[in-house]
Amino acid sequence: MKASASTERGAVRRARLRIGVLTGAIITLLVTVVGGIADTVMTRAQSDQVWRELRFGAARGDLSSPPVCTWLFARGATPLANAPAGFPLGGDMRQVHRTHEAVERTLRRDGTQYLVRTQVRADGRVVQAVFDMRFQLADRRHLWFALGVAEVVGLLAAAATGVVLGRLAVSPLAEALTRQRRFVTDASHELRTPVTQVYTRAQLLARQAAAQSMPAPHREGLTRLVGSVGRLGEVLDDLLLSASLAAGPARPSEHRPVDLVALARSVVAEEADRVRDGRLTVVVDGPPYPLFVDGVESALRRAVGELLSNAVGHTPKGGRIEVALVRARDTVTLTVANTGTGFDPAEAERLFERFHRGAGGGRYGLGLALLREVVTHHGGTVVATGRPGHGARFTIRLPLDGAPDTAVRPARSRVPRVGARRVKAGRT
Repeated sequence: MKASASTERGAVRRARLRIGVLTGAIITLLVTVVGGIADTVMTRAQSDQVWRELRFGAARGDLSSPPVCTWLFARGATPLANAPAGFPLGGDMRQVHRTHEAVERTLRRDGTQYLVRTQVRADGRVVQAVFDMRFQLADRRHLWFALGVAEVVGLLAAAATGVVLGRLAVSPLAEALTRQRRFVTDASHELRTPVTQVYTRAQLLARQAAAQSMPAPHREGLTRLVGSVGRLGEVLDDLLLSASLAAGPARPSEHRPVDLVALARSVVAEEADRVRDGRLTVVVDGPPYPLFVDGVESALRRAVGELLSNAVGHTPKGGRIEVALVRARDTVTLTVANTGTGFDPAEAERLFERFHRGAGGGRYGLGLALLREVVTHHGGTVVATGRPGHGARFTIRLPLDGAPDTAVRPARSRVPRVGARRVKAGRT
């Protein structure tokens, strides 16, 4: 059986992961912001300094001995031997000569960046100053390399910090969930016996009241009491099942091949009284051979029983409920459809939330939430479809038990079977 992690354990893991991701994101953001500020400050400072030197060199620099990384060009002057190719820019020289207004530009050539200023000196001579930015660009690359290393170190530190913080921060939550689960289990066990005794006593009093012809109000009160205590017992059973599922997957020794066809017919037989009281038609459509799934029979019985009970509770008198079982490749599909009140398609997922109350006021309690837990712990899925006024359909898909000895077993069950193929129950 493929058992998914419990909801509580999943919540703890998600909380730890969230803390780790947030810590890493914060550290990454800080390193990025610091790097961006450092790069902006360095770039602006370098640019301002270079432009100041370039303007000074263009106005007063010695043509034969310019500053480092700077070349000065003028008409009639011989450029230095190491001057970059493509300079001076003749168009800028002519424009400045004509307008007497300085021209500044930035050029990218030969894998580097040049700053160029062309102006007229005080003596009327047009001079063009060119500055090579290769060393400044190398400084910026070194800065970003250092920031990249710091980012990697920061991410590693963030991962380690996130793990430590996640464990420290989430450990109380995990402990609280464990204690809560233990309390629910212990309380349910302690309450189960007295509730059973109260339920038995209430049933006895109700039968005595009917036999002794007590006044109708007393009989109705006792009937309501029996129903309330019965529902309380069901809630306790749900809590115990939920606690056992949250505690982890069942032991392999608890698994065995379960004939889903026989189980579904047995569950329908158990609901015969409610079906008869509601004047409902229940049809079971399954193959004449067994469909085995690997799992815990009591849990699967609780899940199928919840589907049928939910269908009976939401189908008006005279309605119809269909239970269909089919094999599709390596899965067994069990569908319970009814002609009841239905539900808004937007609420399909919320139906499986605990104690969800539908738009029409129908309350679904723990049952459907536990149904999904049981199916998920058996490696299956459950989906709900429906429309208001057009009934509802719940579909369970479980992996087919592929054991060779189960493929040829006869369709037998310990519980009473309700017909061989199609069964109508309680139509009055």
